[in-house]
Amino acid sequence: MPRRLFKRYMPNPDSIKGNKSLRFLGKLIHDPNLWHLNRHSVARGMAIGLFWAMIPMPMQMLAAAAVAIPLRANLPISIGLVWLTNPITMPPIFYCTYKLGAWLSNTPPMRMPGHLSLEWITAELAVLWKPLLLGSFVAGVVLAILGYVLTMLYWRWWVQRSWRRRQERRRQVGH
Repeated sequence: MPRRLFKRYMPNPDSIKGNKSLRFLGKLIHDPNLWHLNRHSVARGMAIGLFWAMIPMPMQMLAAAAVAIPLRANLPISIGLVWLTNPITMPPIFYCTYKLGAWLSNTPPMRMPGHLSLEWITAELAVLWKPLLLGSFVAGVVLAILGYVLTMLYWRWWVQRSWRRRQERRRQVGH
C-alpha cells in the first residue's frame, strides 16, 4: 500500500508532538487522525500543503497546520509540502505565479531588471502584489485540486493492483 511509502519519509509523531514551538496547539495536535495514513487524510494533506506552498507569505507552515487540524488532514504531509517553495525554488515559482496573475488580470507584466535587487522589489511591490497574489491563489487552488485527485486515484490504483497481485498469488498456490 502507499502507506509504506509515506511512512518511510514521515517523521515520528511523538517527536513532532513534543516540539516546543507547537505547544500552543495544546491537545489538538494529539488527535490521532492527524497522523493516520489513509487515502482521505493523505489526499487532504496534499491539497492543503500544495495550496499553502503557492501563497507568498511568511509562516506558510503555520497556515497549513491551522487548516489541516480542523479538516483532519495528515499534518506532517500538509506541513512538509509547504517546503516546495524554499529559498531556492521561491523565485522561479513566484515569478511564474506573477506571470499567471498578470495574464489572468490582463495587465502587462513588468520587465525584470538586469540586476534584481531588494530596492527594485520594494519600489515595484505596489504594482506587483495584485497579479502575484491572484496568480498564487489560482495556482494554489489548481495544484490543491490536482494533488487531491491524483492522490486519491494513485491510492486507489495501488490498492487495486495489490488486490490483483494477491488474488494471482492465491490462484498460483491453489493449483
